[in-house]
Amino acid sequence: MAYKILIIDDSPTMRQLLVFALKRLSGIEVVEAADGVDGYKKLTSGKIDLILADINMPVMDGLKLVSIIRSNPDYKDIPIVMVTTEGGKEDREKAISLGANAYLTKPIQAPQVLSIVKELLKIT
Repeated sequence: MAYKILIIDDSPTMRQLLVFALKRLSGIEVVEAADGVDGYKKLTSGKIDLILADINMPVMDGLKLVSIIRSNPDYKDIPIVMVTTEGGKEDREKAISLGANAYLTKPIQAPQVLSIVKELLKIT
């Protein structure tokens, strides 16, 4: 079964790193977006199984995006992983309280990303 993962980050380098890590899993298709607005558009235009989103982005940040996604019944069950440089406890708690399923602090490690993605998508 193929899974579609949406990566939303304003840094092309960060998106590239995540794509590279995810390509190690078989049956993964990656969709990229540069900010929250672009990400939400891509979410509404097709089936997405998991979202990896940065918190600090222009146009619409990751926290706003999570709250919008969670308020839509069609998307409320999609796992969301926040990927951010913000290591603070408040940011983590806010992201989780808004509905994020997991929280990764940059610099991220590929094995860490893969283990969270596999756990959330129940890939063995």
